[in-house]
Amino acid sequence: MESANTSLRSAAGAAAVPVRVAPKLTPKQAATQFARLAEAVPCLRAAYLEALGRWSGDPVLLLLGLPIVTECYRSPERQNELYAQGRSKSGPVVTYKRGGQSNHNIGPPTPAIDVAFLLADGSVSWSGLLLSKFARLVKAADARVHWGGDWPKFKDRPHFEVLG
Repeated sequence: MESANTSLRSAAGAAAVPVRVAPKLTPKQAATQFARLAEAVPCLRAAYLEALGRWSGDPVLLLLGLPIVTECYRSPERQNELYAQGRSKSGPVVTYKRGGQSNHNIGPPTPAIDVAFLLADGSVSWSGLLLSKFARLVKAADARVHWGGDWPKFKDRPHFEVLG
């Protein structure tokens, strides 16, 4: 059976060999990424774009998934919706900050972004392993960037921020 992120290719008389396919943004997704990144403070945007360029330039990493910004600026109302998750609403706890307490609520421009990975089948992954690999690239691009996966208590692996 062929998986969503592979295709089968065979030569005459040869066994079919799975070929992995790298994920690609649709024009609408690309426009959304551009708009979200426009909300970030310039140094965070630049660090993300440099890391994205390095990731995208490595064919092995690119086959694993394409980094995407899932959130940048958040209104206090949106922050409260996320705070309710895992408490008064179903789902896992994703934040310990109420509206007005998160760096996502500053701006725009905001000093915080959340990242996930677009997979070849169109699904989105918040893989800790992929995020840790991408975090190395972002932090190497700008030492002012802090990664939520490095925090001592609550590990917020999708989160990247620069502090005032």
